[in-house]
Parts: sequence; structure tokens; C-alpha cells
Amino acid sequence: MSGGVDSSVTAKLMVDQGYDVTGLFMRNWDTRDESGTDKGCEWEKDWEDVQLVARHLGIPCRIVDLTKEYWNNVFQPSLRVWEAGDTPNPDVWCNKEVKFGALINHLGKDGEWLATGHYARKGWKTPPGSSTPRPQLLRSSDPTKDQNYYLSAIPEKGLERALFPLDEWTKADVRKIAEAADLPTARRDESMGICFVGQKRKFNEFLVNYLEPNPGRIYELETGEIIGTHKGLWTYTIGQGARLPGLKERYFVTSKSKEENAIYVVNGSDHPSLYKRGLTCGDWKWIWADSPPPEIDSEGGFDCLMQFRHRMDPVRCTVRRIHHALIGISFREPQKAIAEGQVAVLWDGDWCLGSGTIISTISEPPHE
Repeated sequence: MSGGVDSSVTAKLMVDQGYDVTGLFMRNWDTRDESGTDKGCEWEKDWEDVQLVARHLGIPCRIVDLTKEYWNNVFQPSLRVWEAGDTPNPDVWCNKEVKFGALINHLGKDGEWLATGHYARKGWKTPPGSSTPRPQLLRSSDPTKDQNYYLSAIPEKGLERALFPLDEWTKADVRKIAEAADLPTARRDESMGICFVGQKRKFNEFLVNYLEPNPGRIYELETGEIIGTHKGLWTYTIGQGARLPGLKERYFVTSKSKEENAIYVVNGSDHPSLYKRGLTCGDWKWIWADSPPPEIDSEGGFDCLMQFRHRMDPVRCTVRRIHHALIGISFREPQKAIAEGQVAVLWDGDWCLGSGTIISTISEPPHE
């Protein structure tokens, strides 16, 4: 339970279905790590809300301190990626390493499940030649809230013990359920953004607490003219508008040079250099780790759907294995503003197959 309306309604639905329910609150981040004081600890307000909901539902709740696991397995790796100039997704890693990793370890061995407020569905499928069903991660019934992108890296063992009670509900339904039950969090605003940054701070203002400035030049791609400076490659993302003083035209980030510590921009949001025909992914993880689609090793490749951002329509692509956990993805149509470090997710219809980290983009499809 996070203190939000989704996890509050999840707890209520589980109670209504007759489960023996205990609320678990993850403490992942402590603002004292930054400020050295007790002030501004957002998690304390969330924990208070969890306790209010638990008392309202008549269930016990407890806090699980996972700040060490979050720091070591999510935040520090993210810092290294930002420092290198790429764009990580800490929320994907948090679900993999913490919520469906470290937190799962706090459950009993038998008969205990982890129910969450994610908008996702879970199914079971028996692979050909097997008699044992395996869990599938499926799209939510509410496509506008589907959160499978953030769940795409969770291990199969974690998925086995997961329950998604909101699988058949929309966000509007959840609000109505909360209000009808008079839950204390029924009218709480939805939290957005990376959890450790919070909602009141700008992202770059947060990162300067952890990354040393590394100034460099901003070049216009076509002319090579220096038109500005940056404080570090991590201060801009591919496809982002570059607000440069003294320039009337709108420029957008098209590439970065780590060797030169330089950022290249182009005039206009539809410049051809912003579009790519393919990409390569490293550290690829299939949710069914031992059963990737066999077509990835065929000449024709595996045709499926993919996303490289949470809020985007899936696009058609062809996937081929390059080497072990390295895969190449070719798009049917060029795609815009793909950043190295982002997470790419593959789908077979509504079935989420797995994900990996984008390590390079290419203007032409990967060679067969």
C-alpha cells in the first residue's frame, strides 16, 4: 500500500473477497539522505494515509524498510546511467529489484500473495509440451492506465505470486469504489513522476545533489555552429526541446556525443534526424527466461509490438537475436525521439514478453 487511492481500493477489494489481508508499506527513500534533517519526508505522510486506510478496513499494516535495497539496486545504477548521458527508467528497475524482488522476500513461503494497485492483468498459459501453467503479464482493461511498461522486467517468480485486483476496473471505477466506501484516500491526488524526486522539484535541480557539473557545448547538427552550452549530458534527453537563450527558432535534441561531451540539436520537431528505423537492446530479459519466442533466431525474425515509452501506442516491429541478451529491433515505420538507456518492451498482442535497455539506435534496420 502506497497511500494512494489505487492501492487503498486494492486492499478493500481483497477484504471484500474474503482474503486475510495485511497492508505492506515500502519505505524506499528517505529525504534525510539529502537534507540531513527530518523535514520534508514525504514517505511519512504516505505511511500515515496507509494506517488510516488500514484502520478503516480493519486490517493490520506494517512498514518494510527497503531504502538500502532501493539505493543499491535502483538509485545508484540510475545515477551511473544519467552521468553517462543516457536516460534510465528507475520505476522499471524498482518493480524488478524492489517491489517484486526484495519485498517478495518478506512474504511467507506458502500461501501468501502480493496484491498491488497496478493497472495490469495476470493470466496463466501452459506452453506446448508442458503440463505446468506459467504466469502471463497481460494488458489492463483500462488502456489509458495500463502499467505493464513499468512491470515488464519483473521476474517470473515475482509474477507468480502477484495479484492485480484492479485488472477489470478503470480509474473512474476505482474513484467511485473509494468514495462509496468512504476511504480516507478517496480524493487524494494521483502521484506522478519519479518517487525520489517528488512532485515539487524539477528533475535537474534534484540531480545536482548527486552529479558533478560537466559543462559542454551545444552544436547545431547541420551547420556545426556552437549555439549554446550545457551543464552535463544528463540535463537533456533525446527529443527534448532545447531552450536556448537568444534564439527565436525551436531546437530539439537529436543526439549526444559522450566522447566530445557535446549535445547536437536541430531546428524543428520533425527533423529527419529525430527518426530512427531500428535499435539494439542489451541486458534483455524475457519474463519466461528459458522460453523466448523461437522466431527470434530465424531469418525472418519475430513480428510483434513494442513500446519504448510508457505513454505511447505500441508499434509493429521485427525482432532478431544478435547474441545472448543482445537483440535487434526493426520498426515498420521510423520512430521518433528514442533515447539510449530507455526501456524497450515487447508484446505478443496483449501479452507482455519482456524488456531490455536501449544501447544504440540506428537510421537503418539491423542487418540480418
